[in-house]
Amino acid sequence: MKIKRIIPTLLLRNRGLVKTVRFRDSTYVGDPINTVRIFNEKEVDELFFLDIDATIQKKDPPYVLIQDIASECFMPFAYGGGISSLIQIERIIKSGAEKIIINSAAFTAKGLIAEAVSRFGSSTIAVSIDVKREFLRGNIVYIKGGTLSTGKNPVDYAREMEDKGVGEILVNSIDRDGTMAGYDLDLVKGVSGAVRVPVIACGGAGKMSDFGTAFRDGGASAVAAGSFFVFHGKRRAVLITYPSYLEITQLFD
Repeated sequence: MKIKRIIPTLLLRNRGLVKTVRFRDSTYVGDPINTVRIFNEKEVDELFFLDIDATIQKKDPPYVLIQDIASECFMPFAYGGGISSLIQIERIIKSGAEKIIINSAAFTAKGLIAEAVSRFGSSTIAVSIDVKREFLRGNIVYIKGGTLSTGKNPVDYAREMEDKGVGEILVNSIDRDGTMAGYDLDLVKGVSGAVRVPVIACGGAGKMSDFGTAFRDGGASAVAAGSFFVFHGKRRAVLITYPSYLEITQLFD
């Protein structure tokens, strides 16, 4: 039986890790290097690191930190945040990241995705699509840390990204982020049903069954989560966790 990917998504702010709720109200949850060491011990297959300030503050990616993460990481990891050029992508890869996640620049730098795919290969380039539900227009793609509406429908936008050659799409519900109330299955299903590339569901996971539901009912190829892996109990005490192999296999029984 092939086990599908369940990916911890860690948010970087400066040299620390934080967790947000609906892209706001960030809480410090720890040091990224220590967290990587814990995930090493738990034999996690893959990690995502997203710098949530880089684009808004127009900062370069934190190359030294990426190198530090790579030196400790036993598993492949992806980096996203503040990426707007091929030079940055090349430097991130040389720093040790196996995959690049592009969000805002996929919309603002029109030729970047196709050029990046041509140079580095589709398996290296992923696009993150942040989605917020608006009262009159429904689901709309947002960029710049969820602060700017593109006016784009996420299904149409995902098709555009597929046409440009991306290897996979991370679809994230801003409204569900950090709430632990479950994935937006209609959103995930709409995107996964519209494209052939793998779709990773993100935003809202609060229990193991949410992963199984995203696979079965949402059509996701993989799932990502943040709060589920760093908070414990009703008081949201910080405790880095990851399900056992047995717990993961039971999702697919």
